[in-house]
Amino acid sequence: MSRSRLLPVYATTLLLALTAPGARALSLEEATVADIEGAYLSGELTAHQVVAGYLARIEAYDKQGPYLNSLININPAALAEADRLDDALRTTGKPVGPLHGIPVIVKDCIDATGMPMTAGFQGWKNYYPTVDAPLVARIKAAGGIILAKASLSEFTKGGADNINSVLGGFARNPYNTAYATGGSSGGTGASVAANFGMLGIGSDTMGSIRNPSSFNSLTGLRTTVGLVPRLGMTPNSSLRDTVGPMTRTVTDLAKLLDVIAGPDPEDAVSLKSEGHIPKTYTAFLKRDGLKGARIGVLRQAFTAKIADPQILAEFEKTLVALKAAGAELIDPFTIPEFDTLPRPPQTAARFKDDMTKFLAKHPGIPYPSVEAIAKAKLVHPLHQSFWDEAAVALPFEQDPATVKGMKDEQHWRDVFTAAFDADRIDAVVMPTNSQPPVINGDRNTQKGPNPRPGGGGGGSSSSTYIGSALQWPAIVVPAGFVNGLPISLQILGRQWDEAKLIQYAYAYEQATHHRLPPPTVPPLAP
Repeated sequence: MSRSRLLPVYATTLLLALTAPGARALSLEEATVADIEGAYLSGELTAHQVVAGYLARIEAYDKQGPYLNSLININPAALAEADRLDDALRTTGKPVGPLHGIPVIVKDCIDATGMPMTAGFQGWKNYYPTVDAPLVARIKAAGGIILAKASLSEFTKGGADNINSVLGGFARNPYNTAYATGGSSGGTGASVAANFGMLGIGSDTMGSIRNPSSFNSLTGLRTTVGLVPRLGMTPNSSLRDTVGPMTRTVTDLAKLLDVIAGPDPEDAVSLKSEGHIPKTYTAFLKRDGLKGARIGVLRQAFTAKIADPQILAEFEKTLVALKAAGAELIDPFTIPEFDTLPRPPQTAARFKDDMTKFLAKHPGIPYPSVEAIAKAKLVHPLHQSFWDEAAVALPFEQDPATVKGMKDEQHWRDVFTAAFDADRIDAVVMPTNSQPPVINGDRNTQKGPNPRPGGGGGGSSSSTYIGSALQWPAIVVPAGFVNGLPISLQILGRQWDEAKLIQYAYAYEQATHHRLPPPTVPPLAP
């Protein structure tokens, strides 16, 4: 469905007004960090009012009404934390930090005190971590309020399709609740899109930030491995795991990244980020940011044989918009060997080593070993065989598949680096997904006209594996709608190129303004 056909739906909806005595009305839906900060400083709103407004939307829509089912736990202290921030602002006249009173939704594989950390696993539904993950501590120190923990594919083992979790169950896409949110950060994607919170945190190993951001009309950033510390987050693969922001605007993404990026002394990989972080990512929010950029179009990633024709047609419009914004397109941009590059696996041996280290830092956690979790038979049936394999896996340095995978990933970087250098490429673009979202409960629905081997449907159409194999950053930004469901543009850059990607994404966002709020969760009546 085109953007113009959707506009009248929203033009006639009611606005939820949060109004301080004597103040003008401000719509909570689609509000940005700047909107809320301005309202706090002017006295138009309090953090208590904002948190209460989001909680009302969650109450109305997450487990009732459209039943998005995007959240696992709500912070019981959220209103008290808002009151504390309101008191501080009244006392000092200054915000606590750059996220003062901003409600943030965090994927529930990340430690946040005061709420369970479940990883979507029923065996951990009553486990309360004693220490905040470093990125959560940074959000709180900046004045952010952790409003809720979002649903996810169990132990972050999701694909581009459904959330698969015994504890959480399916989350539903707010643009059409019959469809999937994408995994594994689908709860964050759906809840931020539905305006249950202002900012979101996801994690990404093979596409778990980018797929749900794409399916829920959000901007999401897979950061370079090490840009954001990963302590206090359940692992999938320490070679590829990363954390990043999921937001409704590129501007808010940059502001959240400013807070969470940077080394942590306890995370050796994060120390590599030294010298690669600008003073502020907001300095790269430039409307003319695409002017002169050499952008490669990686058509090898979305051939007509596997892609939905409507998505291909919309992508051609995206290329026109990029060119109109000043980008120099190298089309096609070709990667030698692309079709024969082996996709490095996520091995059970690597997972076992990483998970064992995570569990050792969480004394008192139920089922405190890979073997214990596998033996309990409490994980989702889709994942049980992987846990059984991990329980008996060799040390990763002795596992042939793991060793070969590391060599293959280096080969990916060598091949891509040489191609980037040869054509002087700044970044490459492609659709995030070449098939629309699948229906909830069906992992293999094929929407395209051509038969595909192995029954692969929407869940296997993602191009996110490329950035993951490279361990490079990639950003997705809304690029329109197909049959009422969001699609997105993915922009891939080299290691530590987050600032450049934000610049390109912002310029495209400002030239197109594709994001629209979802129809299933309209503003509540005042």
